[in-house]
Amino acid sequence: MNKNRFLRRLFYFSAVSLAVLIVAGFSFGYYRSLAETSNQVDWGYEGEYNADQWGLLSNEFESCRIGRNQSPINLSSINNNPSRKSAEIKFNYQSSAVEVVNNGHTIVVNYGEGSSVLIDNKEYALKQFHFHTPSEHTIDNEASAMEVHFVHQNDAGEIAVVGAMINSGEENPLIARVWQAIPDGNKAHKNQKMELNAIDLLPKNKTYFSYQGSLTTPPCSEDVSWNLLLEPIEVSSPQIATFSNIFSYNARPIQSLNGRLIELRED
Repeated sequence: MNKNRFLRRLFYFSAVSLAVLIVAGFSFGYYRSLAETSNQVDWGYEGEYNADQWGLLSNEFESCRIGRNQSPINLSSINNNPSRKSAEIKFNYQSSAVEVVNNGHTIVVNYGEGSSVLIDNKEYALKQFHFHTPSEHTIDNEASAMEVHFVHQNDAGEIAVVGAMINSGEENPLIARVWQAIPDGNKAHKNQKMELNAIDLLPKNKTYFSYQGSLTTPPCSEDVSWNLLLEPIEVSSPQIATFSNIFSYNARPIQSLNGRLIELRED
C-alpha cells in the first residue's frame, strides 16, 4: 500500500470516528438534559398543582399520596397525650456567610459549613432554613402566622428538621436583614456577603415536640426527624406582610397522625 493511499484511509477513519464521537456526545448530552427536565415537575399550593394533587404529578411524588407518616400534623398536648421526656437537643450554630434564595416556593437561606444540632446523640449539619405562611404545623389546632424550618442532614443522609412558630409582635432584627437580601426572581443575589447566626432566630426556651414525619414539600420523603419548638418567635406585622406579598400561601395542609407517637421534651 502506497503512502498516499494509507493517509487517505487514515483520514477517512479519523473523520468517521470523530463523527461518531460527536453524535454520541450529543446524544449523551441530550438524554442527560431530558432526564434532568423530567425531574422538574411543576407543583404548588393552589390551582391544578395544589397539595392534594402532588402525589399524582409524578411517580417520584408518590409518598405525598400513599405515605403513612406525612407532615405537617396537629400537635396537641391534650388529644395525643404525648409522653414527656427531658430535652435531648443541643444547638451548635455558628456565624456563617449565607445565600438568600427565592426558589419560587419560599425564601431559603442557604447556610455555610460548621453548624450542627445534636438530637438523641445524632449530629446533623445545618444546611438551610426557610419559611411558610401560615404555619404548616398547628398546636392544639391553632395555626401561627408563619413557621420557620431549620433543615439538617447527617453523614448517613438522614434528615432532621427543627421548626419554630412565628407570631406577630416585635420586629425581628435577623429577619429584617434576611428580608432586605431577598432577590428579585428565582435566584440568589450575586456576590452576597451577608453573615448571620441562625441561633439568633431561635426562642430561648427549647422545649419541643418530636415525632417521625416527612418533608412537607414534594417528594414528601419520610423518615424525617421532626422537632417543633413549643415557644414561638416574634416578627413584626410589616415583616409578615413582606413575606406574604411574595408568597400569599405556601403551607401544606395537616396530615393524618396514623397512630404516631408524639413526645414532648421539656427544657
